[in-house]
Amino acid sequence: MPGGRLTQQDRERIAAGLAAGLSYAEIARRLDRPTSTITREIGRNGGPTGYRPQQAHQATAQRARRGTPAPPRAAGSPGGTMEEELIEVAVRTGLPRMTARVHLDLLLSEDGRRTAAELTQRLKISPATVSVAVNFLVEQGYIRRERDPQRRRDIYVVEDDAWYTSIMTSRRHTLETVRATMAAAETFGLDSPVGRRLAKAGAFLERISLDMMDSADRWRSLLT
Repeated sequence: MPGGRLTQQDRERIAAGLAAGLSYAEIARRLDRPTSTITREIGRNGGPTGYRPQQAHQATAQRARRGTPAPPRAAGSPGGTMEEELIEVAVRTGLPRMTARVHLDLLLSEDGRRTAAELTQRLKISPATVSVAVNFLVEQGYIRRERDPQRRRDIYVVEDDAWYTSIMTSRRHTLETVRATMAAAETFGLDSPVGRRLAKAGAFLERISLDMMDSADRWRSLLT
């Protein structure tokens, strides 16, 4: 049932989709599920090359009976290797390593939600480190912060369209840089070498940013 827990049949269909080379988004559409659900399901159960539907179903049932989250994977296991590779990719794009670990743990959580205490316990890092990481992720649009008024704690949430939000946030920041660059170009004079150089850079960044925002709007439906 859409929105409920994955069934054994759902997991068989996920495995069939992976074997057929389908994207996570396409598998999600065929199961009428959010892409984030499929991403987390595959990520925490061996990755795209190690996913086994029967084992995944049994592991999920065991976790539900225990009422505990999935334990961190040991280095060298299929899932662990996948997580390490994803973190390395994120680091190469400029994300701080610890921030990348926090982001990935949220992405691979069952419901895309963690408290700061849960992140601290799972990743074995200090509350201060978690605070720095989540503040950065919130600022960049990767996650959002919810307040639990009953327990007086924050809950950090990654949603299906988090990538869209992140791209739009990043491009808006770039457009702020464009405005400052164009203002500097005019200050130096558009007929001066420095002014021309800054104006060209500003025009390039503006065009690229607007194109990316248009593209993100056009393909946003893939995330829902």
